[in-house]
Amino acid sequence: MAMSKDPLLYDLVLLLSMETDADARAKLVDDVEAMITTAGGTVARRQDWGQRPTTYPVGHQGEANYHLLQFTGPPALLESLSHTLRIADPVLRFRIIKVTPGTPAAPDAAPPVLAGAVALAPAESEAL
Repeated sequence: MAMSKDPLLYDLVLLLSMETDADARAKLVDDVEAMITTAGGTVARRQDWGQRPTTYPVGHQGEANYHLLQFTGPPALLESLSHTLRIADPVLRFRIIKVTPGTPAAPDAAPPVLAGAVALAPAESEAL
């Protein structure tokens, strides 16, 4: 059976510090998009989900500015993106996830914030 030549699709979720000014947060997202296109990738979707509470405090912050970027790109791009995002001051957390075929499309709007949701502590979630 031949492998599909369709490029792999990735989701990048960014949680940016609310202590960083809005212009710096917007510039970081623009820079990430530029990194993707410069590396030969394409951005299929870019959504700003706005200021939302985090499940647990991250860096002593209970809220973050959330962004979703769906993109394609070569495997080397993932390593350079991860490196850049790990050292960027505005980034509280990020996650790059390969979207497997058959996965439902990302929502057109931010997922709802669930009131009263119980979060696992970081150490507990790692054990799962």
